[in-house]
Amino acid sequence: MKEKANVVLFPGQPRTSRAAEALRKGKEKAAQLRVFQLIAAKRWTILLAVVGFLLGRAVILENLMPFAPAYFAVIYFLRKDSYKVAALSLVAGSLLAVTPSAIPIAMEIAVLFLLIKGLEVYEKAELSQAPILVFLATLIVKLFGVFVHGTLGWYDLMMVGVESALAFVLTLVFVQAIPVLTMTRKSNTLKNEEIICLMILMASVMTGAVGWTIQGLSLEHIMSRYMLLLFALAGGAPLGASVGVIAGLILSLANLNAVVQMSVLAFSGLLAGLLREGGRMAVAFGMLLGTSILSLYVGGGTDVMASTWESVAAAAMFLLTPKLVVKTISRYVPGTTEHVKSQHEYAKRVREVTAQRVTQFSEVFRQLATSFGQLNTAAPQKPAEEEMQHFMNMASEKVCAGCHRKDMCWNAKFYDTYKMMTEMMSAIDEGEIAGRKDMPRAWTGHCSKTHAVMGALQQQHERYKHDMHWKRQIFESRQLVADQLAGVSQIMEDLAREIQREGQQLHLQEEQIRDALESLGLSIHGIDIISLEEGNVEIEVYHTFPQGHDEGRKIIAPLLSDILGEHVAVKAERDPSKNGEPRLIRFGSAKEFEVATGIAGAAKGGGLLSGDSFSTVELGNGKFAVAISDGMGNGERARLESSTALNILQQLLQSGMDEQLAIKSVNSVLMLRSPDEMYATVDVALIDLYTAQTTFMKIGSTPSFIKRGSEVIPVAANNLPIGILQDIDVDLVRMQLQPGDTLIMMTDGIYDAPGHAVNKELWMKRIIQEMGTDEPQEIADMLLERVVRQYKGEIVDDMTVVVAQVDKHRPEWATFRWPGLNKIERPRTVS
Repeated sequence: MKEKANVVLFPGQPRTSRAAEALRKGKEKAAQLRVFQLIAAKRWTILLAVVGFLLGRAVILENLMPFAPAYFAVIYFLRKDSYKVAALSLVAGSLLAVTPSAIPIAMEIAVLFLLIKGLEVYEKAELSQAPILVFLATLIVKLFGVFVHGTLGWYDLMMVGVESALAFVLTLVFVQAIPVLTMTRKSNTLKNEEIICLMILMASVMTGAVGWTIQGLSLEHIMSRYMLLLFALAGGAPLGASVGVIAGLILSLANLNAVVQMSVLAFSGLLAGLLREGGRMAVAFGMLLGTSILSLYVGGGTDVMASTWESVAAAAMFLLTPKLVVKTISRYVPGTTEHVKSQHEYAKRVREVTAQRVTQFSEVFRQLATSFGQLNTAAPQKPAEEEMQHFMNMASEKVCAGCHRKDMCWNAKFYDTYKMMTEMMSAIDEGEIAGRKDMPRAWTGHCSKTHAVMGALQQQHERYKHDMHWKRQIFESRQLVADQLAGVSQIMEDLAREIQREGQQLHLQEEQIRDALESLGLSIHGIDIISLEEGNVEIEVYHTFPQGHDEGRKIIAPLLSDILGEHVAVKAERDPSKNGEPRLIRFGSAKEFEVATGIAGAAKGGGLLSGDSFSTVELGNGKFAVAISDGMGNGERARLESSTALNILQQLLQSGMDEQLAIKSVNSVLMLRSPDEMYATVDVALIDLYTAQTTFMKIGSTPSFIKRGSEVIPVAANNLPIGILQDIDVDLVRMQLQPGDTLIMMTDGIYDAPGHAVNKELWMKRIIQEMGTDEPQEIADMLLERVVRQYKGEIVDDMTVVVAQVDKHRPEWATFRWPGLNKIERPRTVS
């Protein structure tokens, strides 16, 4: 075993040396890892140091160096942890400038630092004051230099003012550019001013490389063309040309012999951006072509070759650049595909967070509803024996405690006393004993204080009834709160699902619709797809069509209907608020069925205010509601009852609450809102506009009738009106309506017209069958007139009849097939 343990795996190498070598390699890897971690942690500090070094070396107009104080001030306010590194890098860069100026720059930084510290003592040092501080520091140091050298003249003073003003402007530029360069700006969209400021900063940094050459190639030319290629690929021709102009202008200020670079870079950026759709190779070719053409035009053979090799070097660096760099730049440039995707991703994250919060609130409401429900189910109910014992204790304590026969009644004759008091309390509870004459004879012979005991028992019974009444009220209130919380929880859960559904990425479908519309020659400014769910399509289109041509209904809606595979119609149009702005057209799923309504009514005795209320409204969720309510009695009070019931019910249904819960909520509200008796009948028909499936909710109302050709179908349910009982049974009657069906709903003033001696249902069916019209309004008018004639011209009660006819929806314009257009692929519905 010992010999095996000493086996050497690598011949000629001792075991101890092999372990030492592995340990050494492990230490080297650990050191390299620490270096990489340090670089990753300090990457922005290193970048700022490099930028500071080049800006410290930058010179424009032969002897002006306004970059250093502006850069130091911005770094001090925005990245206070790096201002020392920035100051050292600026001074180090100035030592290697064409004309070393370390002392003036160090003095400017020192004066600026003292000014900032002085303001910090008074707590007034802010970023908004940085340009003024930079101007003062530059002016003080430069004036001091002029006085020291004894060259005080108008030209020198003017150059001092120019350099101070440039430092002031560059501070404003760097305030906008530094957060973008270090990617600390929170917004994903850059303004045009911020993009220009970033270009100026980068061009200023390249100015610091003036005079550096590699194999005879100018480094600033290579870097400027490399930057031009990046922005041309990211933003196209406008951004490429802008970068060329700004970079060429600043480089020409640093080197007066390089004025031609402004035109070279601008033209090259324009060509490179125009070839952006061809990819990197096409962009690089455009830049090479642009620089070659202008170099041939303005330079000699040597200059042409040098410019060409500089362009080749920039193109090689560009082709080796990772795609992530270009995508990062594109995300911040408005109008690019990457920027649109980032906006969609941001909106998606916002929707997900919102949906998550709404779901959490929904769960909270569900738990609250469960808790309130448990309070009612877990409430201890006293049995009857305990209530009886409570009555006897109270009566005996109040009456029997001071009676001289207490011991005989409750000791010697306990059983007889207990039995007779129990029977008497049961009789009081059932209402059999109302006064002294109703007391049993056995009790009057047994007790000497019968009237006092009876009074005490009756008093305790009244108190018990009051307690039970308020306990019932508390129970009903808790139940109402539990139901409402459960309904709100369900609504919020549906809302969260809707938010998640809308959060699906639909930009590909938007581009497909845009291409389809532009292929027809329509000028489309923007398309926003809110939903592509079948039966719930919602699309917003912004355009600049002239008024009066109605392209939305005649062209866009039929085209959308074809590529979506369902009928799409114009839901709304909005005119622009200002001249020149696009007009908005909102498209949505066209309903498969439409409802035409007719209403007729009269108040009792020909009055102006009827106690009946009605409503015909599209709820916005693909359903059409026809509702009618009859309040108790007549006049203003009845009108208030019926209108209150319908208004609350309509709002609850529009919010998405379940039909049965909505009815129960209305019932609870009516019971709790007034101590007086207040009730109303409710008759509701919910018609699905996509399937014609209809749900009837009839609470204490008269039967409704469906006229289908020559057939009349009654729809009835036996329920009490709402507002009478707490627990009501909501019977939902569901029926499938057919195109052409006519629904007739009425209050009891219409239905009770034939009197009690006639079968009301058969009489009403015969009246409806005899009508020779299918128009809803004509049916309503004829039915009301027939009932008034039945009453011999009198209006003995409030009368209201609502007629709704269901028919197939016919689009205004037929769909058409445009060659080359494909069907839109709908996203999967979030479950």
